[in-house]
Amino acid sequence: MQNTASELFIIHQDPAFLVVHKPGGLLAVPGRGEDKQDCVVARIRQLLPQMISQPAVHRLDMYTSGLMVLAVTTQAHRHLCRQFEQRQVRKCYIALLEGIIAEDEGEIRLAFRLDPDNRPYQVYDPLHGKMGVTRWRLLAVEGERTRIEFSPLTGRTHQLRVHAAHSLGLGLPIVGDRLYGHGREGEQMLLHASHLAFSHPSTGEPLHFDSPVPF
Repeated sequence: MQNTASELFIIHQDPAFLVVHKPGGLLAVPGRGEDKQDCVVARIRQLLPQMISQPAVHRLDMYTSGLMVLAVTTQAHRHLCRQFEQRQVRKCYIALLEGIIAEDEGEIRLAFRLDPDNRPYQVYDPLHGKMGVTRWRLLAVEGERTRIEFSPLTGRTHQLRVHAAHSLGLGLPIVGDRLYGHGREGEQMLLHASHLAFSHPSTGEPLHFDSPVPF
């Protein structure tokens, strides 16, 4: 696979797992319907037919680019999922936000849930929502935009997108976000999973992976 920002390619291959670069606009796992079967999992399983049928250890939003981990074996899948569930994995994302932030760093704690009448939109709900926790720091102000590093401590659906856009979060949507911001059809959302650190599922060796930010 070509090593370009717009293509899916393998960054690291191991008998137990893979780390891949997911381009923005490609589903991580299959969705409902024939038109939603093209995804990271389907493409990688074509290359590695010995891989388990459901190898995704975690997911990235369709329009988020960057690092994603896939397990090859059941044992590796179980071990890696446990690391994510127990918050033993360090994840960093880079985003460009619409507007300028005055503070240098902080932590966002917002509970939210799915709006069943407007799927997949997530709504703030302090009573029935699940808590999402994100640490962030300012990297640079670029004209009328702010470059941010996000370090999510939980893995809720659309967590970074909601935490960026909501008035109780940063109050600035991610550039290109059509659901929570002002993104237009065909515009790339500028959110990239740039760093992952976890333990090898077989040996326990500390592993670190980085992906250059394409924006």
